[in-house]
Amino acid sequence: QVQLVESGGGSVQAGGSLRLSCVVSGYSYCMGWFRQVPGKEREGVAAVDSDGSTSYADSVKGRFTISKDNAKNTLYLQLNSLKPEDTAMYYCAADMIPCLYITTGHFGYRGQGTQVTVSS
Repeated sequence: QVQLVESGGGSVQAGGSLRLSCVVSGYSYCMGWFRQVPGKEREGVAAVDSDGSTSYADSVKGRFTISKDNAKNTLYLQLNSLKPEDTAMYYCAADMIPCLYITTGHFGYRGQGTQVTVSS
C-alpha cells in the first residue's frame, strides 16, 4: 500500500512560482504528478522512475521540474513561469509499474490533491 500526502499549493499571479511537496510511504516504481480541472480529463504533468529518469507533458516542459529526495521519502514539483491555464487540482501519484506504461496520469495510487490557482 502506498500513501501520499501533498502540500504546497496556493494562489499566485501569472509568472510566479510554487513548489509542491509530497511525502510518500511504501514502495513505488513510478512517482509523478497529474492535474485535473472539473469537467476535464486529467493530465499527466511529470513523472520520475525509480532509476531517476523523468518525463514531462509538453505543456509544462521547461517550466516545471520534478525531483525526489529518497532520504526524506519526498517527491517535489517545482512550478515556474506559471500561467492561468496551469490552474488545477494537482495530485501526487505513484504506481508499481514503469512510468512509460502509465497514460494520461492514471496512476494506481494518489494523494488528496492540492489546489494551484494562477491569476492573470
